[in-house]
Amino acid sequence: MTTVLLIDDHELIRQGLAGAFAQDERFEVVGQAGSVADGLAQVARLQPDVVVTDVRLPDGSGLDVVRTLRKDDKQIGLVVLTMYAGDEQLFAAMDAGASAFVGKDAPTSTVVSAAKQASVAPLTFTCTGLAEAMMRRMRSGAPRLTDRERQVLDLLAEGLGVSQIAAKLYLSESTAKSHIGRIYDKLGAANRAQALVTAMRMGLIADATPPR
Repeated sequence: MTTVLLIDDHELIRQGLAGAFAQDERFEVVGQAGSVADGLAQVARLQPDVVVTDVRLPDGSGLDVVRTLRKDDKQIGLVVLTMYAGDEQLFAAMDAGASAFVGKDAPTSTVVSAAKQASVAPLTFTCTGLAEAMMRRMRSGAPRLTDRERQVLDLLAEGLGVSQIAAKLYLSESTAKSHIGRIYDKLGAANRAQALVTAMRMGLIADATPPR
């Protein structure tokens, strides 16, 4: 029996996924969480074989869950779900150590299949359209952002200021400013607005909100 933990802040989505896993006798959903903190706490307590997590969570990113778990456990299966299944999100999940990447518009059966693969080959990344995404990356010449720069860019897109980004990522304000500066340089932008417009055009982010 393969045990699964679901992390998503929408109860309807969690219940739908739980129902899909319940139809496969090889799986047992042992827990559900709606945040990064609760998810990590339940993983520590329940020791599931596979974690299925959304990217956007109230207290952070599902990619933070993936990074944290993968750092300490090479055997756990890590499936990332997202509403924004763009190339950059795909590569961010792969770089974080995910086993699989699935868009939320996919059938629940696809998530179950991804979890099956993740349980037997946790360090092998699977995603529909991965080969095409790799080709697009090679042709596009889009700038390569580091893992931390992607985190900072996502927070800029959410409208956070320098001090908020620094607090969120446990950085000094000067370090946060340095990351932002490098992002601007790589995107050829002079300010936040230009950087976000360019990032959206390149598919690095899905959308952006005004600064808070």
